Amino acid sequence: MYTDLLTAIDATDPSGRAIPDPATGEVIGHAPEQGVDDLDRAVDAATTAQPGWEALGHEERSRLLRAAADAVDAHAEDLAQLLTRETGKPLNGPNARMEVAMCGDWLRATAGFETPGETLVSEPGNAGDGGDTGDTGAHATLAYEPIGVVGAIGPWNWPLMITVWQVAAALRMGNTAVVKPSEYTPLSVLSLVHVLNQALPDGVLHVVSGGRDVGARLSGHPGIGKIMFTGSIPTGRAIAAAGAGTLKRLTLELGGNDPAIILDDCDPAAIAEDLFWGAFINTGQTCAAVKRVYATDAVYDDLCAALAEIAAAVPMGPGTDEDNVLGPLQNPAQFRIVADLVDAARDAGARILTGGDPAGGPGNFYPATIVSDVASDNPLVVEEQFGPALPIVRVRDADEAVALANSLDVGLGASVWSADRDRALEVARRVRAGTVWINGHAKPDPRIPFGGIKQSGYGLEFGAEGLKAVAVPKVYNG
Repeated sequence: MYTDLLTAIDATDPSGRAIPDPATGEVIGHAPEQGVDDLDRAVDAATTAQPGWEALGHEERSRLLRAAADAVDAHAEDLAQLLTRETGKPLNGPNARMEVAMCGDWLRATAGFETPGETLVSEPGNAGDGGDTGDTGAHATLAYEPIGVVGAIGPWNWPLMITVWQVAAALRMGNTAVVKPSEYTPLSVLSLVHVLNQALPDGVLHVVSGGRDVGARLSGHPGIGKIMFTGSIPTGRAIAAAGAGTLKRLTLELGGNDPAIILDDCDPAAIAEDLFWGAFINTGQTCAAVKRVYATDAVYDDLCAALAEIAAAVPMGPGTDEDNVLGPLQNPAQFRIVADLVDAARDAGARILTGGDPAGGPGNFYPATIVSDVASDNPLVVEEQFGPALPIVRVRDADEAVALANSLDVGLGASVWSADRDRALEVARRVRAGTVWINGHAKPDPRIPFGGIKQSGYGLEFGAEGLKAVAVPKVYNG
């Protein structure tokens, strides 16, 4: 039972901060009230534990990460049930059970990556003769060694998966870690860390649930060598400023507003399902989801109709109902953002093909909404809505689509859709984004590096590049 997890993390004490179910408003638990002093103690403990964790070596640390993955698997259903109650995301579809399963998969994948490092120069020397000692040659290697303590600040939309993305690589490379979850979803992350620590040595992984004061202290703490952050652009800027005093290393994965470009040789009926889920995964609450579609004239009308048909039929409701695959928005503030953007688009003359009219009642439910005939500079297009409302902009050709896709100051992900892969790749090369998917969208893979450009942040996660990002390069020369 997920209630056992709540007991284990002291989330049943009513003196803590009440955490509501976004689908019903019912209080599901109480987050322990922790503050800056708790964070300082966690950083001190992580600092003390780090040398011993580093000394275990890559092979043993990888074994322990696999054991942590086994612990996640053993508690998978309880974690998924709690995740559903706290975030609102349904159990099924690309939602809670999938997120928990990906935690285990990511830990195992990270444990299995080859340790980064390389030989830079290896040239034999000259042995010399007589009294001449000769030339020993040139030898240099590049290694990646631990930073020390890594701070991980996570969001509320994928709280478990992104926490694992942040800490798995950090731990694998010999760092210890301190996690600060979102104030909206602390219970899931506290429970995940509790489960992971059933396999990890004492002191290696800590979590501190608190407010902005805790996040601010973590960002500037002199004992933290690196910050991993996923979240909004304004918060990312604040973290960068707070870390400047100690020149912290940073990985910032910030807002996206990802474009999808639909070329004129596509079959709208064939791509509509994949495009829909590229946009509406986690009810649109995903940084790298499709947020704006640029469709060429030849396919525009048919694509709009196909997406509207899917949106109208996809079941939305409480995540604990096994039949639902779309849930509520996680918090009322996000509901208001989506509703205001859709209302503004409607007022400006855009057509609401389906949705756009929340029913009211309990829960933060906003219906899956498809918006057509919307201007390219409408706020619903140029601002990241982060919810279940998708604007579709009509364009003349690929050139106009690329220009509009590149016109914003963000560049996390993008996608190009075409029946001709070579043509799609040619267009993709002109799109400014950290990742451009071809005939798909928002498909993370632990082997493939991921990160943004422009205001979407900097630094890479995942794969060998992700391991390097949570380590310091060191050259051995001679």
